[in-house]
Amino acid sequence: MSARLDLLISRYRRLTAGGWPSSFPVAQFPNPPLLVAIVGWLTAALASGDIHRFGRALFLLGLTVWAWEELAAGVNWFRRLTGAGVFIWLIAQVAAALA
Repeated sequence: MSARLDLLISRYRRLTAGGWPSSFPVAQFPNPPLLVAIVGWLTAALASGDIHRFGRALFLLGLTVWAWEELAAGVNWFRRLTGAGVFIWLIAQVAAALA
């Protein structure tokens, strides 16, 4: 089982290592926090009630971690700026929900 897991992890790392375009990566295969956000978004879109709220929370949590990682350690200025923009949007969403 460990060899299979190692193989899956190495394939995933190979997918996420490259970006497009290679000289100035703007897009790449989703990293784990973004995958969590996508799963949460799909769950919220397809469900109702408590499961919808759980999906929405999962979406916001994954997106927050993704935005923070991009803001703090993005590979270029565009990715850091995108992380900052999404992070500001998330803060505005929380502020609107609390108002």
